[in-house]
Amino acid sequence: MALNGAGEIAQLEMTQMQNGLHGLQSSMERDRNELARVGKREVLKRNFAFMSMLGFGCIVLNTWEGVLILFVMGFANGGPSGLVYGFIIAWIGTLSIFVVLSELASMYPIDIALTTVGQYYWCAMLGPRKYRKILSYVTGWLTVCGWQGAATSAFLLAGSIVQSLIILNNPTYDPKSWQALLIMYACIIGAVLTNTVVSSFLPAIEGAILICHVVGFFAILITVTYLAPVHNSASEVFDFFLNNGGWPTQGLSVFIGMISTVFIFLGADSVIHMSEEVQNASVTVPRATIMSIVVNGAFGFGMLIGILFSLGDDLKPLLKSPYGYAFIQIFMNSTRSRAASTVLTAVLLALIFFSTIGVVATTSRMIWSFARDRGIPGWRTLSKVESHTSIPFAAIFLTAIISVLLLLINLGSPTALSDIISLSVNSFYGSYMISATLLLWCRLTGRIKEPGDDVTTSTMDANGDFNLIWGPWRLRGWWGIANNAFACAWMIVVLFFSSWPSETPVTAATMNYSVFITLLVVVASATYYWFWARKTYVGAIVEVDVVESGGVSQHLKV
Repeated sequence: MALNGAGEIAQLEMTQMQNGLHGLQSSMERDRNELARVGKREVLKRNFAFMSMLGFGCIVLNTWEGVLILFVMGFANGGPSGLVYGFIIAWIGTLSIFVVLSELASMYPIDIALTTVGQYYWCAMLGPRKYRKILSYVTGWLTVCGWQGAATSAFLLAGSIVQSLIILNNPTYDPKSWQALLIMYACIIGAVLTNTVVSSFLPAIEGAILICHVVGFFAILITVTYLAPVHNSASEVFDFFLNNGGWPTQGLSVFIGMISTVFIFLGADSVIHMSEEVQNASVTVPRATIMSIVVNGAFGFGMLIGILFSLGDDLKPLLKSPYGYAFIQIFMNSTRSRAASTVLTAVLLALIFFSTIGVVATTSRMIWSFARDRGIPGWRTLSKVESHTSIPFAAIFLTAIISVLLLLINLGSPTALSDIISLSVNSFYGSYMISATLLLWCRLTGRIKEPGDDVTTSTMDANGDFNLIWGPWRLRGWWGIANNAFACAWMIVVLFFSSWPSETPVTAATMNYSVFITLLVVVASATYYWFWARKTYVGAIVEVDVVESGGVSQHLKV
């Protein structure tokens, strides 16, 4: 009798194991088929699942960490109340944008959104046939530029925080720009090695980083708020504005300071650009993207409120801290201990370095994807992956080299961080703006149809035009139009204010040059396209000759 029971249990376990393997195989087969439907051959290994991608998205966003590190930017232009209301507005605006991008991700090609490229494929799908290639091409360059700027800013922050830690523990230390540059280069080497030598462990690393992200949040928040000698009143937090930039109105000052909050929400599309390495991508990627915004927004707002109630009465040291960062001064004011402040800063520094790992991974995949579609010079080399590890080594090294060169700006400009932040905001929001505007145009002109019994996904006809069909996830009717219009309006506001300098009067040293760099990228990409890329770039290179959709063979060529 016991033998029969044991045999039944063993048989049940064997059946469950077989079912699990069958489910895994089905998911893997679905992922391959989804890429094949848009003419792509599976090249990268699918190592990431939901939790590892949620960790990836959360640590790339680094929202609560950004609240601390960029605190003084919003505090000088806006004060406590400007930071609070600016954060809420930026959070809502970011959610609105990614509702729109999620609608695009749910349309055909559903899996185009779930290749590593995202925005420039959407432009190729939605744009007028005459202009879709150039719109797609410029959008691709803006996305690459945005991610490269984000990677550079992460390295810049990590290197400068290390110097601030040295100042904290050695007040006689005289920091030099070249010393910070060498520290930044060391961070680049660490991020590159993690993405290449130990790349197979990257999903596990990202999952562990998510735990550190959560534990670090509570460790810093509880310590600062509990040990603060004086707690501010509600009116000092919710009804106290500052205008240290010398702007004509308080409202203008708040909008200029709010750009730092916009920056800490950048990178929510990082999960999309890693999707060819995600298991069950069509489900995992949207969930991880939205959840990363919700989780990071909640953590960021909680950290902001806790810090603002713990500032104390004397706010002047925050604006001109000898440590270079206001958050270190906040730690010192609360703990009144150099050792405790060092530990809290080290926790934050570690999380910033961890974020560079994810940012390099995303940036390199974006470069690799654009090179695969022949969108950038040297695409033959940059589109290659290492045969044994399926890692795009050339794209990773290019990401590192560009960061090395951009960080040289820090040697001669005291506003290097502000300029790079503005460049990232301009580039990211430019790419989002083009995609969202085209979707709004398609909405208002009725180009997108409801799914029917005979057609459930969008297809491409023999003339190369997309017959657009709504996907399973969207805001219907006027709700969708209103949200789409709000997202576009919000992006216009952000793009307008992102290139303003932080203070007046404006000098050559304090001028924000990011708008010129962004325009240079647009003009240079359009020029390169006109003379060279239009001969090779077609928007979506077909690697799988024929794609099946509803029993009809289709060639996918944009």
